[in-house]
Amino acid sequence: MTSHKTAQTMKPATAAKKLGVYLEATPPEFQEGVVSRDELNALQAEPPEWLRELRRTGPHPRPVVAAKLGISIGGLTRGGITDALTTEQIDALKTENPDWLVRERATQAEVRKETERVKEKNR
Repeated sequence: MTSHKTAQTMKPATAAKKLGVYLEATPPEFQEGVVSRDELNALQAEPPEWLRELRRTGPHPRPVVAAKLGISIGGLTRGGITDALTTEQIDALKTENPDWLVRERATQAEVRKETERVKEKNR
């Protein structure tokens, strides 16, 4: 009896998350198929133009938006941001620097400080 190794596959949503892109903005053929581990590795190693463009201009998924703004995903929600944003929209928010964004950045800075303090204490 021989065993056949099958390729590990994932849903498009999982692959989009691993690639850091917004699934709804990907090409239909990406959204409708399954992605093998080899295909994902190839996309990461040599991203096609559509992937490079998505990463550059968006729309970006909420975890990427939060990271680009320097806040948490919860902070986005508290700020009323519930959808994906483009790089242009993120840059506009940074320029406007609304009160909620200032508060969330301060909160995030405190969280990082506390995390570092606990980490140092436990060494």
